[in-house]
Amino acid sequence: MLQLDKIVNYHKALADLTRVRMIILLAAGEMTGQELAEKLFLSTATITHHAAKLRAVSLLHERREKNAIYFSLDRYFLKQYAGAMDNLLQEQHNKIEETSTMDEKNERLKQSVLRNFFSGDGKLKHIPAQLKKKRIVLESLAERLVEGRSYSEQEINGFIKQFHDDFATIRREFIMHAYLYRDNEVYERNPRSMWEKWETLS
Repeated sequence: MLQLDKIVNYHKALADLTRVRMIILLAAGEMTGQELAEKLFLSTATITHHAAKLRAVSLLHERREKNAIYFSLDRYFLKQYAGAMDNLLQEQHNKIEETSTMDEKNERLKQSVLRNFFSGDGKLKHIPAQLKKKRIVLESLAERLVEGRSYSEQEINGFIKQFHDDFATIRREFIMHAYLYRDNEVYERNPRSMWEKWETLS
């Protein structure tokens, strides 16, 4: 697929009436610069200037024969450019579709893990062994802490014990996976942007 900057330069090259007319004339076949100049009522120098713009985006071939310069269309690139915008839009559409599908898949997985590892009264049955599921559980717990608030170690332990008795392990996991920050026995919840993402794990 053509790069975006090439597509932009192509449209810039065509943003001129004279260059569009040159392409229309050359669609019928090869022509000299003098012939193009006569048909468009322009000087050969002007034709040469516009031809350079079209050649820069690979739309023209140029050959010299004695004192004449012959121009012809590069139909391969003309066709490539013609479909480039459609391809670009389709690619973007596919990315959005893939992202939407992945978001739905991740949400289903998250809800499944939370149902399996939390009891009806909100207690954590056990800490998942699989890293992805563990992060889902840790994230669910970390979301209940208040960002910007400072917690003592006793407060953090008390918070965790609402869900599971092994507060020391979960407290350590919170810090290891960047959900919590600890400084001199004072704990704060990190911003969500710092949390280790479970969505990127296989």
